[in-house]
Amino acid sequence: MKEFSFAGGWYWFVLMAVVSYFVGCFNTAVVIAKVRHKDIHKIGSGNPGTMNISREFGLKVGLLNFIVDVCKGGVPALISYFIFRDYVFSGTSVLVSDLTRYLCGTFVVLGHVYPVTMKFKGGKGIASTFGMFLFALACENPWYILIVLGGYLFVLGFIILTEVGSMASLLGVTGFSIWQAAEFFVRYEGSLMSGYVIALFVLLLLVNFLTWFAHRKNIMRFYSGEEHRTSVKKLTKGKRGMQNL
Repeated sequence: MKEFSFAGGWYWFVLMAVVSYFVGCFNTAVVIAKVRHKDIHKIGSGNPGTMNISREFGLKVGLLNFIVDVCKGGVPALISYFIFRDYVFSGTSVLVSDLTRYLCGTFVVLGHVYPVTMKFKGGKGIASTFGMFLFALACENPWYILIVLGGYLFVLGFIILTEVGSMASLLGVTGFSIWQAAEFFVRYEGSLMSGYVIALFVLLLLVNFLTWFAHRKNIMRFYSGEEHRTSVKKLTKGKRGMQNL
């Protein structure tokens, strides 16, 4: 492993954060709606996300939206991994790629939820967050892809059984975060007080804060018993009136 001096290469992290943020500002739902000559903010729930697109334009278009947002959240993390996978921070055993993967992913989610191009009024970041974990965990072990996809199926099953899409999505984000945090804890058990390791946990907490805060209205409605239902059965039939993710 080569050593990487943060003091001498800090600008790489600034560059990755800025580029990832603007990647996040690209909203697939907005583009799809414009192609269909509509304003995503004025149709359905008004949220520029996968479920609203699915409700308005069908499941195939919604799936396309989801896949693009997943790639948006994961590809920057993957690129940073291949750039820095052979480096550790100077004087430590902390892999630079561990930090860059979640730095890029988190800033993509930040750009998606608070895009400067849309007056900081974006989506809720679930698909991009799922993409971040899919690609980032795949870098750890390619077999993790199967486990992450299993997590996706769990979220889908939770929605089918409970019809509460928002909570299913948030549970998925939290579950992936705990999994990755546990791996980091074991890997860096002897250097948990390192600033780089602390930064890893801070990034995982930040992405959870972003997604949970973006769903604050959903959470309030859930606890008051007024949360809208996400009926997969009705969605497959093209019916309206469901809450977006």
